[in-house]
Amino acid sequence: MHGTAPRSPVKDPDQAETVLVWDLPLRLWHWLLAVLVLVAWVTPNVHDGLHRVAGYAILGLLAFRLIWGVIGTRHSRFRSLRARLRATPSYLLNLRRGKPGRYLGLNPAGTAMQLTLLLVLFVSAVSGAMQVTVRFFGVWWVEDSHEVTSYLLIPLVVLHVAGVVLVGRLQRENLARAMVTGRKLLRRTMRAP
Repeated sequence: MHGTAPRSPVKDPDQAETVLVWDLPLRLWHWLLAVLVLVAWVTPNVHDGLHRVAGYAILGLLAFRLIWGVIGTRHSRFRSLRARLRATPSYLLNLRRGKPGRYLGLNPAGTAMQLTLLLVLFVSAVSGAMQVTVRFFGVWWVEDSHEVTSYLLIPLVVLHVAGVVLVGRLQRENLARAMVTGRKLLRRTMRAP
């Protein structure tokens, strides 16, 4: 029979049922963004040309993410953003108690971190692009915005990675692997949004 029937859960190497959550465009976007942020972080004042290319590429990736957040697959879309952000305080309280709950897509804390990282990256990349224009070259608030957001980005990335590791350990699931394979463990207690 030909057609586009939904894919049923498959077994991962650990023989647990998994389901595709993160689509290929989102996964490529995530890892390319991580590489470009690292390149942008280590190249200012040393390899300015490469730094600029990384910054412009980051702007392109941010534009793609905005579009993909509207037209992408279920867990790539921003449609339940407000509800997950409202759930963040109670999620963090439960996380503190060691009971994070399970979400098939981003959990509320992951959603808050995603939004924060996207906003900080946007301000950093836009202010960096503004710095090299004639109109904004040497303007203090543009330079300060770029510097502050660039320095803020690294602790946020470290917090993001720490959150992934912590929640992964509490849930007994390799969440970093899920962002490589796109698949997460399928369990009955999982929440869809």
